[in-house]
Amino acid sequence: MDFDGFDWDAANRVKCQKHGVSIAELEDLFLSGPGLWPDLKNSVLESRTRAIGKTAKGRWIFAVFTIRFRDGLVFIRPISARYMHAKEVAHYEKAQAASGSHER
Repeated sequence: MDFDGFDWDAANRVKCQKHGVSIAELEDLFLSGPGLWPDLKNSVLESRTRAIGKTAKGRWIFAVFTIRFRDGLVFIRPISARYMHAKEVAHYEKAQAASGSHER
């Protein structure tokens, strides 16, 4: 996924850090090429996407974000983020193995 940066403000910083995920870890998630899926249920006012991946520190993160366009540039605007539970990670890894995809 190609993008030019992140769209942060006080509101989304607080919401994303609510579950202990640091801004640096969340940005690392997007730089590592997470798995992406549309979030159709919550895409009423804007298109939202779910991201799942592992940070450089080996922590699994689930995040929701939207894309913002400004002056011809593409920005990721994180909406929420949390660490994944062991059961979720196991389910995700099993699904990835079945589909032939590999996470770093």
